[in-house]
Amino acid sequence: MDWSFMGGMRVVRLNARLFPAGAFERAQWARFGIVPVEVEANTPDEIMAHVADCDALFAVSVTLPQAVIDGLARCRVISRLGTGTDKIAVARASERGIVVTNVPYFCVEEQADHAMAMLLGLARKLPQTAADMKRGAYRDAQEAVRSNRRLEGRTLGLVGFGNSAKQMARRARGFGLRVIATRRRMGAQDAEAAALGVEMTDLDTVLRQSDYVSLHLPLSAGTYHMIDAAALARMKPDAFVINTSRGALVDEAALYAALVAGQLAGAGIDTFETIDVFAEEERVPSLPLLALPNVIATPHVAAGSVEAGQDVSRGGVENLATVLAGHWPIGENIVNAGVLPRVGLRPYDPGVLSGSHTKARKARPLV
Repeated sequence: MDWSFMGGMRVVRLNARLFPAGAFERAQWARFGIVPVEVEANTPDEIMAHVADCDALFAVSVTLPQAVIDGLARCRVISRLGTGTDKIAVARASERGIVVTNVPYFCVEEQADHAMAMLLGLARKLPQTAADMKRGAYRDAQEAVRSNRRLEGRTLGLVGFGNSAKQMARRARGFGLRVIATRRRMGAQDAEAAALGVEMTDLDTVLRQSDYVSLHLPLSAGTYHMIDAAALARMKPDAFVINTSRGALVDEAALYAALVAGQLAGAGIDTFETIDVFAEEERVPSLPLLALPNVIATPHVAAGSVEAGQDVSRGGVENLATVLAGHWPIGENIVNAGVLPRVGLRPYDPGVLSGSHTKARKARPLV
């Protein structure tokens, strides 16, 4: 396809300083003749100074509230270079005829690896015994591991059963863990659950029976603080909770209280509600949760890998280019599938992105 028309399109790429475009992403722009205006702006007024007349918008971690969406006079597509869209006023974008896209598959395996690494680190008390080693307290470490439990035969509970949860289930099976899971649409048939030996059940059963509870679902009004004091009280006192999804899924104050009271054995947290790891100014966090020896905390890095970075750049640029070319992107990459686009779109056509990776990358087989 001749992409020369892109020269007349105004594309803005936000988060230019916090998440600067690398060589691979720039190569994807070049494939389609896209030359974005690269901007670092974070408040609605700052953003609007650059995007009011754009035809398309790339966003990484920036918040795009209704005030920004309302000011997009001719924008056709917002391409999220990532998965979660809770920072974007998607409903308002739909009302304005703006297609919102993401790359839901880009870090499936990395997130599963990170969650599994946290599970193993907590199960083997790596934070505590590593600290003991550094201070020469060898006997303390040797005493601490006496209460470790063998993984084989223990139960992993998955809250959410999308792609990353399925990949974690596959990893857990290799360690001999029993895996149970719950999802919002419990009536949906899922052949992969049976293939993986995963028992689908309700949230209460997952919380009560699991030795490790791992969260794999998006943030929404219905999932905000779903792991609160009441939920934590239903868990075993020697259980662990792991969150690599969205920080606000967990009530951090309630989690801290449960850990201090001994109502929970530990936690692995990669995302936080009260710490903005994307703030321009880095500072030492003051969250009490981080001072506990049985907590593994990382600053929203579960998605990190060379391959994931390439997948998100390729997918995000292709989403945007496809819409500007007058076609719908791959169905699974459309966040607001029911939107009536302000500029009509033809059905998805693999031939539009000639020579590109038009089919969403799939994680390796589950079984």
